[in-house]
Amino acid sequence: MLQPSSSEALGDHVLQIPLSDRWRIYHRLQELMIPCSCLADGSLRVQVNSCLMAILLRSTVLQCMASRQELIDWLEQCWQISKP
Repeated sequence: MLQPSSSEALGDHVLQIPLSDRWRIYHRLQELMIPCSCLADGSLRVQVNSCLMAILLRSTVLQCMASRQELIDWLEQCWQISKP
């Protein structure tokens, strides 16, 4: 899915997103005011300038592309982290 190398923490990222999800992700990132564009080769270029943008990008891609079970597992992990 979205796994940049450690040298690419911030900056431009080119994502290979299935066409069926790309426009939905693109429009959601636009709503979140995250700079992005759809390239001629079908990929999605996203400018990540902060940790918050990286988290929002990951969350947006996860919501659109993860299976129901993956989303359930992720939510359960969040609940485990938030327990005192």
